[in-house]
Amino acid sequence: MLTGRRPFDTIYLCTEFVDFRKQISGLSIYVEAVLDLNPFDPSLFIFCNKRRSHLKALYYDKNGFAMWQKALVKDKFKWPKHHTEATLTVSDDTLLWLLDGLDISKMKPHASLHFESVF
Repeated sequence: MLTGRRPFDTIYLCTEFVDFRKQISGLSIYVEAVLDLNPFDPSLFIFCNKRRSHLKALYYDKNGFAMWQKALVKDKFKWPKHHTEATLTVSDDTLLWLLDGLDISKMKPHASLHFESVF
């Protein structure tokens, strides 16, 4: 997703809202202590504030953490609701849809079908 770096193995959405006073150190500690994930994995961690007007993305890049933020001027992000897990794993496309304002919880693709034979 980010130019000039290898793709992320996993993209995690933190389902609970996060205090946006947290910066890189606070969010990396949150990933390890609260989400019970390794912040040094080749993963992207996405956080949302309670008003759903800001997103922060955190990842480890070779020799340090990097973070970017998107702040909406007028609208709100359609953050997934009613999840019992601390994180939700999404694809690159799903993250882009979320950033574009789509409600990813209502987007249902066709079910995958697996067969052993055509007979």
